[in-house]
Amino acid sequence: MKLCLSIITFVLATQALVAQSAKYPTRMRDTSISRKVEDVIIEGYVKKNSPTVNRMPLKAIENSQVFSSIDRVALENQQITTVDDGFRNVVGLQKMWNATNRGGDGGAYVNLRGFVTNNSLRDGYVAPVTSMMDAINVEKIEVLKGPSATLFGTGPTSYGGVINRVTKKPYEEFGGQVAIFGGSFNHYRAQADINTPLNNDNSLLFRLNTAYTNTGTFQKADAKNQFFILAPSFTWRVNDRLDINLEYEHFENKAIGEQNVFFWFPPSQLGYRNMRELVDDTGMQYRESYIGDGLYNTGRTSNLFATAHYQISERILSTTAINKAYNKSDGRNPFFYVGRMNLFENTGSVGLHQADQSTINSHQDIFQIQQNFNFDGQVGAMRNRLVVGGDYMRTNNRQMFLSASTIQFVPFVGGNYSTFDANLVDAYYQNLKDQGSYDAATFPLIDDKDTYSFYASNVLTVLPGLNVMAALRYETNHFLGGNSYNTPTEPYKQSGWSPKFGAVYEIVKDKFSVFGNYQNSFTSNGYFFTDVSGAVALSKPETANQWEGGFKADLLNGRVNASLSYYDITVQNSIQSTGISIPGTFNFVQNQLGERISRGVELEVNAYLVKGFTVIGGVSYNDSRITETSDASISGRRPTTGAAPWQANFYANYNFLDGTLKGLAFGFGGNHVGAIPIFNTTTDVFELPKYTVLNANAYYDYKQFRFGVRMDNLANEQYWIGYSTANAQPSRNIIGNVTYRF
Repeated sequence: MKLCLSIITFVLATQALVAQSAKYPTRMRDTSISRKVEDVIIEGYVKKNSPTVNRMPLKAIENSQVFSSIDRVALENQQITTVDDGFRNVVGLQKMWNATNRGGDGGAYVNLRGFVTNNSLRDGYVAPVTSMMDAINVEKIEVLKGPSATLFGTGPTSYGGVINRVTKKPYEEFGGQVAIFGGSFNHYRAQADINTPLNNDNSLLFRLNTAYTNTGTFQKADAKNQFFILAPSFTWRVNDRLDINLEYEHFENKAIGEQNVFFWFPPSQLGYRNMRELVDDTGMQYRESYIGDGLYNTGRTSNLFATAHYQISERILSTTAINKAYNKSDGRNPFFYVGRMNLFENTGSVGLHQADQSTINSHQDIFQIQQNFNFDGQVGAMRNRLVVGGDYMRTNNRQMFLSASTIQFVPFVGGNYSTFDANLVDAYYQNLKDQGSYDAATFPLIDDKDTYSFYASNVLTVLPGLNVMAALRYETNHFLGGNSYNTPTEPYKQSGWSPKFGAVYEIVKDKFSVFGNYQNSFTSNGYFFTDVSGAVALSKPETANQWEGGFKADLLNGRVNASLSYYDITVQNSIQSTGISIPGTFNFVQNQLGERISRGVELEVNAYLVKGFTVIGGVSYNDSRITETSDASISGRRPTTGAAPWQANFYANYNFLDGTLKGLAFGFGGNHVGAIPIFNTTTDVFELPKYTVLNANAYYDYKQFRFGVRMDNLANEQYWIGYSTANAQPSRNIIGNVTYRF
């Protein structure tokens, strides 16, 4: 570590001495304005260069890290309106939970390389959205693969990767678009994207993105879930050296949560090996709503951002960013257990135990300030790119959960799910208050944490085509204490280093490269229970180390890019439950012996094959195993949060760019996901079945109008996703839209 710090310090000093002749920041401009349709298609589907992935300008082919990028052009052509649906285009990404809309933990959860993560970064800064994430203000979805703590911190990243949404920025011309949508499950939507300069010299620019959606679900068409987003952005070009950007995004929602089905005991004890067998045999209805009326959760997310770019000299750029993220929720959150009527005796008919986990004025506040300096200069004859920065983040959790494990039981045959409504749930909690046992059903999560980070990342072009990266982060997490579900938690401090190294050699300049990297991350897991008396000890930081290598290609004058990689991730010092309960509590004795590995291969291809024809897609395989544990029943087996080993996605789109059919386009694609084990021990295995979902779309551009239709799940596949749960997904549905551009 000392050697790495010495190298970075030397390079920083060298940069300051030799800095010269860099260009000022490129002025912002909307990519679809005043450009040929073919160029926009290529840029939107194929180009993957990004300055945000490494916090410096770096071509994809000279980047030693693997990442996927989905441009708004692809999202618009597929008529996708949410980031959550946009994930279908990312190789190796599997959705595990749709958003529950709860403050602090409500956003969609996905799996990358065998590890769970969610949407946390906006333009590289922490800004979680806990409801369904609208895509109206999104320019690009970036997914970085592998432990990415070195540049983005341990909090918002997982060992499998991190998701970053790059937002739309104002540009120099008046323009925009408005659109309306309507379709299956009483789905209605209106959206607008309006941009305008505010003065004659274009030094003041403004852009507004907004959308309102009112929709049912395939299980409850009259749900009337409501989602609203307002996202203004403002740019002030103070002078040739200084740009200031102010952005705000406001989300509001009133919605019922996804109908998550849990299992108190393995369904294999009922004689079922997978979810399809259970549904076919018990009479459970796939499209049935398991709830009545009124069980809504209301939520709000408000994120405010201020960023200043200042060109200190021709080769030194300063970026100062301040952001404030706030989310809250209040209301009901129904969920369910499958089992027999007498759950713990395993007797009686099979059905649903209808339950609830509400939030009561739950909110989370995040304040972050970050300073980066970018240098682009020479070390002798070698080009050197360097970013150094510091970050401070304060996180305040003030969440309160109400929990009811069973409010009522409804058998699958002859039962009436609709009696489980707002009146019944409210009466249940009122009864707890009357009996004096309400406090026992409340579970607070109250804590504060300060995170301080310093980091540097350097890319040195040793020879033409050979780029070597060295990066290092030092992070201190100062947990200030709190209350974790009625267990007081004492303050603690933990610090750690996150190094990153990589090399890329362009075998054919700008066309074909071989790369390798080492990446690291850690997690402060806090205290764990050491014995049956309930004694606790501070755990060592959990660590993850990844080794990766592969190839990248950028062929046919930039019309085809592809990557093939193999990775090996090892996680150590995981806290494991011993299965020994602590008397009088819901806690178990734990130890810190856990180790798991996650290895796999990913292939991704984005191509503009012939005029008007584009293809994006890929395939991934992941082998995750628990290699060290005190529980022999799971040793050597895939974790139940590891998602499916196999995953594949593709999407093909053809635009008629000439002739009588000019303006017409068709798209077709799909996703295949292998079986997902949600119980996986030597005695109990239960899976969500493998599935293949096909989607299609068509649109026609006529003058300033676009008329489109999107069709999802064409084969009407019954399938489930899950985070140790079984969550039924939408049946066949169709949505049409009309867009006016100006």
